[in-house]
Amino acid sequence: MADSYYQVLGVSRSASPEEIRKAFKRLARKYHPDLNPGDKNAEERFKKVQEAYEVLSEPKKKQMYDQVGYYSETGFHPGGGGGGASSRGAGFDFSGFDFSDAFSGGPETGRGRPRPSAGGGFAEMFANMFRRSPAESGPAAGADLEYAADIGFWEAVHGTQARLNITRYDACGTCRGTGGTGGALVVCPECRGSGRVTQAAGAMRFQLTCLRCQGQGQLQNVCTECQGDGRLSRHETVEIRIPPGAEDGSRLRVPAKGNAGERGGPPGDLYITTRVGEHTFFKRAGNDIHIQVPITVMEAAIGAKIEVPTIDGVALWKVPPGVESGKIFRLREKGVLNRRTNTRGDQYVEARIVVPRVQDERSKEILREFARLNPEDPRAGLFDRR
Repeated sequence: MADSYYQVLGVSRSASPEEIRKAFKRLARKYHPDLNPGDKNAEERFKKVQEAYEVLSEPKKKQMYDQVGYYSETGFHPGGGGGGASSRGAGFDFSGFDFSDAFSGGPETGRGRPRPSAGGGFAEMFANMFRRSPAESGPAAGADLEYAADIGFWEAVHGTQARLNITRYDACGTCRGTGGTGGALVVCPECRGSGRVTQAAGAMRFQLTCLRCQGQGQLQNVCTECQGDGRLSRHETVEIRIPPGAEDGSRLRVPAKGNAGERGGPPGDLYITTRVGEHTFFKRAGNDIHIQVPITVMEAAIGAKIEVPTIDGVALWKVPPGVESGKIFRLREKGVLNRRTNTRGDQYVEARIVVPRVQDERSKEILREFARLNPEDPRAGLFDRR
């Protein structure tokens, strides 16, 4: 049996909407095709994550999934509490059976009226099982889109305007997204012309009248441009503003730039995940900046005031006397601006002592004299066995 939607998202059946949303965002970033180019397994996993979130994020769909399954174009998928066999597996096909008596509430009485049954009988049970609420039968909202944007280190720090080429379903210009206009008959895409669709609940499958074409198998007065869907696939260039302080993996939302909804439904949103390039010597950790600064032996020994680069330009750093290589110092508020808190990170400077190459005799003699004046043994204590 395939994993339940809860297993796909890695959450429990009692998970809150916020927990479900966070699990979806984490898995969507992990398995997004743009972040896993050429990985078919990641692509399939991403589709399953999207499908699971689409169901569990909507209360009505989640309730139906928990009880008997979730309705989609391919039928009912068993929910976490149903316990039934998968509709794709072995089961009973009732498509050839006549349930007219069951759906009418029982055999007719002598007066020609249906005999009432306790609790509504099969008629009420199956009507409730397959009935679509007015909200669900209306135009479906469009799906959200996920794209990645590559930006440089400085663009992430200071912000930038980026242009991104995307492919999305847009509202058909001929019918203005409604799917309806004058035109010839077309085959119903829901039932593929049969007039009936197969619905499954657990191990049972039923043949029901197609709701979209009302059993006709064809649609009238549909738009010939979009074939009644109300949408067309189009390439589009979107300009997005990436604010200062964006990090690698930051997620930006562009409202109403996802796929248009079916037959006039509202559009989804576009989500942009940033991928930030590295700098030559600046290393970023959150809002902090790390850098290694070379210093001479003399600067390390007696101290100095030197200039060091920052993301805002040049800052003055006071090197204390006797600093050791690898010692790290902090320059307060020289890091990246945090837009949410309106505070800046720090810059951490690591001292790296550069040993000179002595070639002339005069310099060697000066160093020997220095050693005689400062007879310090840096290896003292290495051979103490106590």
